[in-house]
Amino acid sequence: MLKEIDISYRTMFAELTQRTLDAQFAADFPMEGWFVTVTVKDRDYWYFDLPTPEGKDKRSYVGPHTDEAITARVKTHKEIKDNMRERRRMVSTLRRAGLPGPDPFAGDVTKALADAGLFRLRAVLIGSVAFSTYAGMLGVRLPSSAMQTGDADFAQDFAISAGVEDSLPPVLEVLRSIDPEFRPVPHQADKAKVVAFQNAKGYRVEFLTGNRGSDEYTGKPSPMPALGGASAENLRFLDYLIYEPVRTVLLFREGVNVLVPAPERYAVHKLIVSSRRGTDTLGRVKADKDLTQASLLFQALVETRHDSELADAWEEAWDRGDAWKEGIVNGLSRLPKNGVKALEKVLGPEAVEDLVKR
Repeated sequence: MLKEIDISYRTMFAELTQRTLDAQFAADFPMEGWFVTVTVKDRDYWYFDLPTPEGKDKRSYVGPHTDEAITARVKTHKEIKDNMRERRRMVSTLRRAGLPGPDPFAGDVTKALADAGLFRLRAVLIGSVAFSTYAGMLGVRLPSSAMQTGDADFAQDFAISAGVEDSLPPVLEVLRSIDPEFRPVPHQADKAKVVAFQNAKGYRVEFLTGNRGSDEYTGKPSPMPALGGASAENLRFLDYLIYEPVRTVLLFREGVNVLVPAPERYAVHKLIVSSRRGTDTLGRVKADKDLTQASLLFQALVETRHDSELADAWEEAWDRGDAWKEGIVNGLSRLPKNGVKALEKVLGPEAVEDLVKR
């Protein structure tokens, strides 16, 4: 059994998530501007028009009307008040209570990109930095050993990047505001495109996107109009991971509002990708970490009564085809026992046993 976090801290975490979104919203959209609705392919989106000295409005993407949190803030924009000192106090209280946060450098990188508009443009924080947010979100303690990382990964759907007609500032400039030694890493298949940036200590920031319909994009970078000059690496299974991400807070400084994958999708995705890692030492280490994170989340989801969400995410992945089934079965064969037991409660012991025997 994973140890639950006291309800008072879970409530504070949820409140901090709301407050950090308020703060980011107030920073992104000054009072002298106004919100407008733009309809694209029968869907309504919020944009923000800000007058400029040249007399031409600067238009920024805000989000879809269907995002209830965004629409609520559009309607109460002038009432938003922020207290940074209070948010810092809440972060400190939650950290002292044992909730995890990122290492300071990962926090600096994520905050800089958040302030530049990365999550406003519907990008998603993925990987172990995202994993650290699930403790507060689900209300259970997760071991810090499962969160150690030497990089930060971000993903964005290609259609969103191409469709928002807005962009980050040059992403290299944003990263160099944290560490001047960040440099672009040219992509092996196309030296003119950059999907990753690395500093002198080897810390890597990488941008990813889902493979668009076929394997022809695999191994090739996709230009991403919203990512400030960066492209993104095409990866199979990633579209599943970042579909309908959830909003949460990174416990760093005064709190950083971020989008992360839904925890049930993160867990199933880790199970699948664990079986596709390399067979060298680094590949095996990454696969073990994938399976550890998947197992912990399966347990957390079951213990916090998110069984139906996990069952739905599992069924969706299973129904996507033979490659997905193979990844699930191979990952399940190496999943730690506690994760298997959690899945048995959702899928049934016989169903899990049949999968393990495949």
